[in-house]
This record gives sequence, C-alpha cells and structure tokens, in this order.
Amino acid sequence: MTTAPAQAGWRFRQPSVIPGFGLTLGFSLAYLCLIILIPLSGLVWRSAALGWTDFMAIATDRRTLNALKISFGTGLIAAAINVVFGTIVAWVLVRYRFPGRRIVDALVDLPFALPTAVAGIALTTLYAPKGWLGSLLDPLGIKVAYTPLGIVIALVFIGLPFVVRTVQPVLEDLSRELEEAAATLGASRWQTFRRVLLPIVLPA
Repeated sequence: MTTAPAQAGWRFRQPSVIPGFGLTLGFSLAYLCLIILIPLSGLVWRSAALGWTDFMAIATDRRTLNALKISFGTGLIAAAINVVFGTIVAWVLVRYRFPGRRIVDALVDLPFALPTAVAGIALTTLYAPKGWLGSLLDPLGIKVAYTPLGIVIALVFIGLPFVVRTVQPVLEDLSRELEEAAATLGASRWQTFRRVLLPIVLPA
C-alpha cells in the first residue's frame, strides 16, 4: 500500500551533500559579478561609446601596440622556459631521491604562498642595481629591474609551479617498465624520451 504523497507523485528533495550550497552559490555568483562581470561590462560599454573610429585609433596607437607586444611576447617566452625547466624539475622530483628533496618540493610551491604584489616587490628589490643579484649583474651591463627581462623572470617565477604540479602526477603514474622496454629494444635515451615519454606527458 502506497502513501498519499507517493500516489500524488510527490518527490522529496534529498538533502545536499554540501551544507549551505544555496547560500555559497549565491555568494559566489555575487562575487563573480562584482569582481569580473561588472568591470568587463563597463569596459565593453565604454568601448562601444567611443565609436569605431576612435576605438581603432586607440587600438592601433603605438603605446597600445607596444603594451600588447610586451605582454604577449614576455608571456610566450616565459611559458616556453617554464615548459622546459618545469618538466625537468618535475622529472627530478619524481625519479630521483636526494637529500633536501622535500625542501625543493616545498620551494616549488613558494609562489603560491606569496601574493603577486609581494613577489613583484621582492624580485624588484633583488634585481635592482643595488640589490643582491642586481649588483652582480650591473657591472656586466645587464639591467633586469623595470625591463622586459625582469617581466620574463617574474612570469617564470609565478608560472613554474603550475607546470611542475601539472606534469608531476603524470610522471608519477608513468611506469618505469616503459623506459626499460624501450631500452631493451635498442632505443637511446633521446629516442625513449621523444617517442615514449613525450607523447604521454605532452597533453599535460
């Protein structure tokens, strides 16, 4: 015998696994609108109010093009550096055991702990002409602070942990038997890396 609610086709909503889901979802959406959507909407509205001619004049201005060139150029260079050295760091942390490995592993996460502004100020202080590292580079004619080179160094510092923490789990799941099988078949280290390891790590 079925109950009346069941006969009426009523469905009881099961309690959510996450307590306060509605409240947290509303807060998240409000925060998203306040921080991201409203400023972007204002940017689009302001750009539309300029008119096509004024917009193109600003977009093709020399200062705008130089800003875009520095932003995208330094970003691509830093990304290329992080791909190479981030993969190497992840490989060393996964494949080798050495004294101080835990310290190196913790240092990789240092940029996550530092606010971006603090990291920028610290790097500027270190690479300033009178800083610890800048005083060594200044006699060689190498200026880092407030230059595109300094931007690349800052982007490498901020972006390296993302590469390491993305590639590291893939390398941990990678069986050593693949490398041993490739070696027994006569593959060199470079061939093993290029034909066996790289296709597996490349998506990460």
